[in-house]
Amino acid sequence: MGLDRLSELVGHPVREFLLTLFVAAAVTYLLTGPVRKFAIAAGAMPEIRARDVHREPTPRLGGIAMFGGMCAALLVASRLEAFDFVFDLNEPRALLSGAALIWLLGVLDDKWGVDALIKLGAQMVAAGVMVVQGLTVLWLPVPGVGTVILTPMQGTLLTVAVVVISINAVNFVDGLDGLAAGMVAIAAAAFFLYAYRLWYGHNIEAAAPAALFAAILLGMCLGFLPHNMHPARIFMGDSGSMLLGLVLAAGAISITGQVDPDALKLFEGSEREAVRSTVPVFIPLVLPLTILTVPIADLVLAVVRRTWRGQSPFAADRGHLHHRLLEMGHSYMRAVLLMYFWAALVAFGMVAFSVQSDKMWIIFLIVGLSAVGLVVLLLPHYTPRVPRWAQRFVPPRYRRGPRSEPAEEAPTGAEEPEKVLVGATAVGERARWRKPGH
Repeated sequence: MGLDRLSELVGHPVREFLLTLFVAAAVTYLLTGPVRKFAIAAGAMPEIRARDVHREPTPRLGGIAMFGGMCAALLVASRLEAFDFVFDLNEPRALLSGAALIWLLGVLDDKWGVDALIKLGAQMVAAGVMVVQGLTVLWLPVPGVGTVILTPMQGTLLTVAVVVISINAVNFVDGLDGLAAGMVAIAAAAFFLYAYRLWYGHNIEAAAPAALFAAILLGMCLGFLPHNMHPARIFMGDSGSMLLGLVLAAGAISITGQVDPDALKLFEGSEREAVRSTVPVFIPLVLPLTILTVPIADLVLAVVRRTWRGQSPFAADRGHLHHRLLEMGHSYMRAVLLMYFWAALVAFGMVAFSVQSDKMWIIFLIVGLSAVGLVVLLLPHYTPRVPRWAQRFVPPRYRRGPRSEPAEEAPTGAEEPEKVLVGATAVGERARWRKPGH
């Protein structure tokens, strides 16, 4: 089915969203290679730290490519007729201003390092810049009460809190190759579905900026992931993780604090009916926070753990959730996939519940998938084996084969194995060893 036919059937500008997403992904992907070379030349490759999982110095500054992808996508979207009314608002301009500040801070931190308190202050300034340009929380829906109008001070404080929490949640979870980009991509996809439904399902145009931000964010993550999956050739660094957190927070603020709940007719009828009708729509209004449940939980646990030890809440350690998964015995990729699974379960579960809150099968499905996730979580050493006919489609570790015989011990005085070059890394050639004569 062509995109034109699909657009006619669903009544949505499918082509425009897909084009914007593709531009963000393509530009990010194409820029990441040159950015990697620039990071190596600029020396943006910190030494291996005790809390790091990787074993080779890897360039950072991946956020430069992401920022380029975001700017290109916003430029293309501003030329599309379907988004004309979106750019009549100040929200895209506010997003770009705040993102530029937080991105510049991240670049400085990736190259030279910035004090944690200075970073926190700069994050607040970036949030304040967005507030000044109109991207702020104006009201909150309260079940059983209605729409509560916030004062300018209350709206500013709440906006700053959402931005700072989102930025640091994404930054804290950026500890394994592909983890942060993948989890934010999942969050952006779920958030886009909900904002898309609000825009066209309820004819609320105020949800359009959030849908556009989510599509661009998804494209940025998808474009960067091929370079960042294990083994990563480049890290996003703080320039990337803080940028992703801010863009996600901008969508949250836009749809939570500026979409009037009265437009959804949540509070009509009796109080009981109001509360019941509020449930499926009110919960996803804070969807960006719920889809960051895993990284936010990691953030809270890290702050409590470090404070309990008498350390600074911003001190680095190896106590994050992904570190614990590795300590349990999970492989690198399985730890990442487990984090993906829980993020997707929470995010898409909330979206499904918002659409079909009266269907019990959704509850049973979420509970069943949670049970499956717990089983896999508690069986880190289990390695599934696939049938022989499917072995060509899976990695070697999942294939059946004859048991390998124990290696023979080398005789005393034997010649040392020869070093063989088998590839390149950011800092030189990757090598392995083989016995003489092989």
